[in-house]
Amino acid sequence: MTEQTAGRPAAALLPRGARTLLGWASLASLVVLTVYGLWVAPPDAVQGDAQRVMYLHVPAAWLAYLAFFVTTAASALYLWPRTRSAVWDHVAGASAELGVLFTGLTLVLGSVWARPVWGVWWTWDARLVSTAVLFFLYLGYLALRRIPGGAEARGKRAAIAALIAFVDVPIVHFSVEWWRTLHQQATVFNPELDAQIEGVMALTLWLGVLAFTVLYVYLLDRRYRLSVLEEDLEDRELAMAIAERVAMALPDGDGPAPAGVAGAGVRAGRGEGS
Repeated sequence: MTEQTAGRPAAALLPRGARTLLGWASLASLVVLTVYGLWVAPPDAVQGDAQRVMYLHVPAAWLAYLAFFVTTAASALYLWPRTRSAVWDHVAGASAELGVLFTGLTLVLGSVWARPVWGVWWTWDARLVSTAVLFFLYLGYLALRRIPGGAEARGKRAAIAALIAFVDVPIVHFSVEWWRTLHQQATVFNPELDAQIEGVMALTLWLGVLAFTVLYVYLLDRRYRLSVLEEDLEDRELAMAIAERVAMALPDGDGPAPAGVAGAGVRAGRGEGS
């Protein structure tokens, strides 16, 4: 992470050079994945070309897991007084947004795959339902973050909600093992750790995981930076509002605000945990 200045969270998680490199690496890996997924990898012996959706569907699902794990870890660090910092709160929120994005992509791609294979776009399958629940749990988490309040109180309640929501992640993953479902069992990370895919198809799948992981790290840095900028804007708006109220309260109505009032208002609005 880049350094923090004056007690405020750093403007970005990664230095500028690393960020640029990640951006190009993400683009290049997605291009390679497209070539392998559409033309190099052979069609499945049973599912035919419909199986190619797996090269996006599986990486999206795993990146949803990763994003929500990062949110949970950052939330735990925020709740622990010794490591409490606005950085972890921003990381948790940014990663949760990406997790919701990847979870939504997982559901859409799963429906695209299910239509030719199962004959339906959606069925009340344990894996599908638990994934949909996960999607809405973290939508609720993001909505909770938008409720007005002090920075520290808001961060604490959001962190607790994140820890609770993460309980559904192992339920989603092990649902195909715990219940009888239409969804096939894990192809790679099954209980026996016996991958049911090999050769070019396996290579393409891992290319998908790599490409989506690089994309996630790049987007996390970008969303974190935007979150910090949004907080700075809120602080400036609060400072201006306090300065205007103080100026209106002065006898002549247009005198300057006492020195330090605006800064004190910003600190009060941000909370001690920032």
